[in-house]
Amino acid sequence: MNYDRYQTLRITRRGAEGAVLDIQMIAANGKLPTAGHAGHRELAEIWRDVADDDTVRCAVLRGEGQGFSGGGDLALVQDMATDFEVRSRVWKEARDLVYNVVNCDKPIVSALHGPAVGAGLVAGLLADIPIAARTARIVDGHTRLGVAAGDHAAIVWPLLCGMAKAKYHLLLCEPVSGEEAERIGLVALAVDEDQLLPKAYEVADRLAAGSQTAIRWTKYALNNWLRQAGPAFDTSLALEFMGFAGPDVREGVASLREKRPPRFPAA
Repeated sequence: MNYDRYQTLRITRRGAEGAVLDIQMIAANGKLPTAGHAGHRELAEIWRDVADDDTVRCAVLRGEGQGFSGGGDLALVQDMATDFEVRSRVWKEARDLVYNVVNCDKPIVSALHGPAVGAGLVAGLLADIPIAARTARIVDGHTRLGVAAGDHAAIVWPLLCGMAKAKYHLLLCEPVSGEEAERIGLVALAVDEDQLLPKAYEVADRLAAGSQTAIRWTKYALNNWLRQAGPAFDTSLALEFMGFAGPDVREGVASLREKRPPRFPAA
């Protein structure tokens, strides 16, 4: 498998026989990885390649720089709000990102540090074993932007942390620390930041050394819980992208650019 075509992901091999694929989202601005046009597409596509690569037994997803992921590039959001073709394409990528992670037969470990927002967070929380630094800051920022919480929210948050906590954090865009995320079940483990990558690699190495049929078939069976939530996810994603054609997202983008609270009109 040739991973050289990926421009927003740094992909290396580690572990015995290079069976662990290390996938790092690149911080093009030197601070946080953000999902622009290319980044959003590549984050959706990589999981098909992981599934098709017979030399890979496990994948680790992590971010570069000051955090795991910084959310969508505002230029991409602006294009989605104004261009139907872009909106339609990104809707398909957002759908594929979720289902490609769910259907990838190889186990995925994520290592979340600093801010974890947007498309990166989708893959991070849908990973089979998400591990967070205790100081990580997990935020689903959709309603702050003025669109419904689509992406991964409806398919996995209620299952992981319960409906009451899901609604509290998703409706209010209330941040969740890594420590709190472990307490409520949103991530598998929370560790000190200096132990995050060593722990993620340790877990990945154990998965790579285990019975591949047993691990992959267990993942497939467990992910039927997520597949059952597919209709809820599809609805949330459609409502999110309908919002990108509405007025609230324009105010959401403007408020982010101007670094002020949004002033949404009354419904």
